[in-house]
Amino acid sequence: MKRKITIFIAIAAPLAAVLIAAGCGSSASGSGGSSYSVAPYGSASAASASVHSATGATKVGVASSRLGRIVVDNKGRTLYLFEKDKNRRSACYGTCATYWPPLLTRGKPVARAGAKQSLLGTTRRANGSKQVTYGGHPLYRFSLDTKPGQTKGEGLNDFGGGWDVVSPAGKKIESGG
Repeated sequence: MKRKITIFIAIAAPLAAVLIAAGCGSSASGSGGSSYSVAPYGSASAASASVHSATGATKVGVASSRLGRIVVDNKGRTLYLFEKDKNRRSACYGTCATYWPPLLTRGKPVARAGAKQSLLGTTRRANGSKQVTYGGHPLYRFSLDTKPGQTKGEGLNDFGGGWDVVSPAGKKIESGG
């Protein structure tokens, strides 16, 4: 277990440095391109805000993967639930939200092919932003999933809880390994 965490930290540390450096860059005020809020902790990075620009609504769909059919964001990236979340509220802030960016939205989330609109919802994060939920679970991406179809976060136990891919039925998918 310690080896798994050490490897994760060794891989994630350079990524965190890149994200911090990117966050320190200047931006024009009022650019209108920002899809997240500034907050003292738990802020989403620009990469985490998968938001449809015209309506502000995040789209959630379903794709096939090595784990079967899974819930994905509008770019086909795998979405996860955090077992530590309770009562539709996120328990992932600060460093956790850097490695596991929350899926945010400005409007009502929209179901694409395979996803059920009735299972989509939102929850308010501590910084006031709206996080997409599916089947009552706040949704996250994993920062080391860089391409559609990757499920590198499946089965990890980080930040005090387990992380699992979400099925189209709104349940966790466990890889069993």
